Amino acid sequence: MLKTPLIIVNFKTYEQSIGKNALHLARICEKVAASCNIAVAVQTADIYRISQCVEIPVLAQHIDNVDYGQYTGHTLPEAVKQAGAIGTLLNHSEHRLSLDIIKETIRKNKLQIVACAPTSEIALEIAKFKPNFIAIEPPALIGGNISISTAQPELITNTVNKVKEYNIPVLCGAGVKTTQDVKIA
Repeated sequence: MLKTPLIIVNFKTYEQSIGKNALHLARICEKVAASCNIAVAVQTADIYRISQCVEIPVLAQHIDNVDYGQYTGHTLPEAVKQAGAIGTLLNHSEHRLSLDIIKETIRKNKLQIVACAPTSEIALEIAKFKPNFIAIEPPALIGGNISISTAQPELITNTVNKVKEYNIPVLCGAGVKTTQDVKIA
């Protein structure tokens, strides 16, 4: 179960964060997790290895809205769960989905869902589907050196205010790098 306050470290698809390197990074995150809640979002191929070797929550970076059957190349939610993931990112800025697909995927899955939104308006629409968390991530700041908490603190406040009636925790992403960024977020 994911608990707030929470830091999710997305390993993305860098050479330094897959395979054996992913395990090394996950172990570092596990050490830091002694003082705060940390989860790691890893490549599908790394879920089993990492979930067997660390005690922190492991998330998939994405799942597809598919069931058992003829879906070669898709990421089956049940497969990531059996591999050891407790949840998934959904609608990340690098893998956007339509609102209909987000709704259906949230509705039929038993994984913890961290649904990403680029704006507070989209966050509100997603909140109606009742994900476990909403991560507000303006695309222009992702991968950059300026944190959402510095560049657009009002976006965080607006998002929290818009989704509060749904009682869904809001996480902040995009450019979060320093201790101060984390504290503000």
